[in-house]
Amino acid sequence: MGLSRRVTDDRRRVVEVPGPLSRVVSLVPSDTLNVAALGCAGALVGRTDYCELPADVALTVPSVGGTKNPRIDDIVRLEPELVLANQEENTRSDLEALAQRGVRVYVAFPRRVSDGLAHLARLARLFGVERSPAVRQLLKRGYDEHRAAAQARASARVVPTFCPIWMDPLMTINGDTFISDMLDLCGASNVFADRSRRYPLAADLGRAASLPPEKVVGRDVRYPRITLEEVVARAPELVLLPDEPHPFTPADADVFRALAIPAARRGAVVVMSGKDLCWYGARSIEGIGRVRALVARFAS
Repeated sequence: MGLSRRVTDDRRRVVEVPGPLSRVVSLVPSDTLNVAALGCAGALVGRTDYCELPADVALTVPSVGGTKNPRIDDIVRLEPELVLANQEENTRSDLEALAQRGVRVYVAFPRRVSDGLAHLARLARLFGVERSPAVRQLLKRGYDEHRAAAQARASARVVPTFCPIWMDPLMTINGDTFISDMLDLCGASNVFADRSRRYPLAADLGRAASLPPEKVVGRDVRYPRITLEEVVARAPELVLLPDEPHPFTPADADVFRALAIPAARRGAVVVMSGKDLCWYGARSIEGIGRVRALVARFAS
C-alpha cells in the first residue's frame, strides 16, 4: 500500500486519498480525458454520458448518467475511492448527496488556462504519477505552450472577438471565465469581457432596471444574455461559434453573417471545436496551438 495523498481542491477543501487510487468516477468530461492522459485510465470505474474522449474509455467504462443528473445510487455502488467533479458542470445538491453517502469528492473550478494546468498537476499527485517521465513531459509541454502563447500575445495584434455559448437565448461569456482566458491567451480579446449578467432577465436584455448588487450576491454573473444589437455595438472582427456546449448550426452562423459587424464583412464567422476552448488540462495543451492558429488567420 502506498502512502495517502493530500491536495487542496478549488473549493479550498483538503482532499486526502489512499494511494494508489484504483477506483475513480469522473463526472467531468475533461477530467476523464485528463485521467487517461496521465496514464491512469485503468482506475476509472464510472463516467458521464458526455465523457466521449478517449473513445476507448467511453466504450469500456460504464456511464452513471449526465453531468447534471448523475445516478447517485449507481455511483455509490461502484465504491469509488474518489469522485472527480466540477463546481460549474455538476450540481451542488448532487455533490452534497455523494458526500453525505460517505463518498470522497474532489471539486475543480479553473477559470484560467493556467489553473487547468495546475489542476492537471494536482491530479497527477492524487494518482501518484507526478514523478512519471511521461507525465512530467506532458506538464512541461503544457507550461511551454502557455508561455509561448503569452509571449506571442504580448506583441501581436489582438483580434476583437465574439464567442457565444448559446443561441436561444443568446448567451456569451465575460472575462472571468476559462473560455475568455483561452481566447485572450491566443490573441482574441473577448468583446464582452466587461459585461456581467444582470438580474432579472429583462434587465439583462436592457428592458428593465438591474437589481442592486446586494440582491445578486452569490449568483453567477459570468454568462450574460445579450441581444444582437449589443453584438453589433461591440463590433467584433471575429465570431467564433464553438460546437459545445451549444451545437451552433450553419443557420446560426448565417444570423451573424447578416449583421453589420466587421466579422461578417471579413468572412470571419467560424465554427470551431468547443473542446479546444473549454476543456481544461490535457485538451488545452493541444488546444492552445489550434486556437492560436485559428485566430492568427484573422489578425491582419
